[in-house]
Amino acid sequence: MKTILLSSDDEDIKKAAQIIGNGGIVAIPTETVYGLAADALNGNAVRKIFEAKGRPMDNPLIVHISDIPQIYPLVSEFPEKAKILAEKFWPGPLTIILPKSEVIPDEVSAGLDTVAIRFPSHKTTQKLISLSSPLAAPSANLSGSPSPTTLSHVCDDMDGRIDAIIDGGDCAVGVESTVVTLAEDIPRLLRPGGITVEQLRSAIGEVEIDSAVTNPLEEGEKAASPGMKYKHYSPNADVILLDGENNAVYEYLNTLTDKNAAAICYDEDIGRISIPCISIGSENDYSEQAHLLFASLRDADKMGYKTVYARCPRKNGVGLAVYNRIIRAAGFNIIYLEGADKG
Repeated sequence: MKTILLSSDDEDIKKAAQIIGNGGIVAIPTETVYGLAADALNGNAVRKIFEAKGRPMDNPLIVHISDIPQIYPLVSEFPEKAKILAEKFWPGPLTIILPKSEVIPDEVSAGLDTVAIRFPSHKTTQKLISLSSPLAAPSANLSGSPSPTTLSHVCDDMDGRIDAIIDGGDCAVGVESTVVTLAEDIPRLLRPGGITVEQLRSAIGEVEIDSAVTNPLEEGEKAASPGMKYKHYSPNADVILLDGENNAVYEYLNTLTDKNAAAICYDEDIGRISIPCISIGSENDYSEQAHLLFASLRDADKMGYKTVYARCPRKNGVGLAVYNRIIRAAGFNIIYLEGADKG
């Protein structure tokens, strides 16, 4: 298959809409990561997404809309708390899970009785949805690999596998959207992202954090949201998480003799670690860490490193999203050092 590269101008967006209308697949820019989009109401088209990614069919997809009224045909109910979140955080990096309507194909919901919906803020994708249909769109990467936040990342993974890629520039947030389910009595955070649990609670009150945010799914437990699988977002290199105070981390890394190892660390660590370093920003800037994380994992592969040791992020604010992604990239492989936070 020949993959065409499209710009974000109106004519190219119309071309992308035609591809979507004909049951094709287009990689689209969003503020979070690039997505792999098909008509969300066309089950056959959605199947092509799974084929292109090599993604298991038991992993649900997110439906993207371009204005709030588009949600009504897609869900069987739109409760008050969901309306509050939509008014406050849409368009933006928040996905809301609700009971689905009959128009949602099983390919989108992975057979669940719920559907995940979000309203992205990227203007290019908003235009595409308005010209085509609601779009089912997981991240535009090969299944299990780091999510794509730049055009080159998408081309590396998807060239020759899909119909087209829209160049929308680099993604601003850098990690996938926050996912919260409102299909239960108490709202529950299933995946952290750019909208924090603290922000959700300030808007609607009590929000639980699912145990799978920081732990593996229980054996036999079905993923209710994208990104809940045991291992995800992983480069070819082995990722090992180091949890401990600064000096303990430096001492551990500085005793390594493996020339094929690198460290994913903070700006403040540079010069204190003897092995090669890939920085994801300042220790206290969680948004910058989120923005740079996936690119750093991909860079480690391009530089030929076989093992990557990563600093353990803090678990508050957007830091929880960084922790959630990197713990899955490591397959929950953690080395606990002095001063580790095991909570």
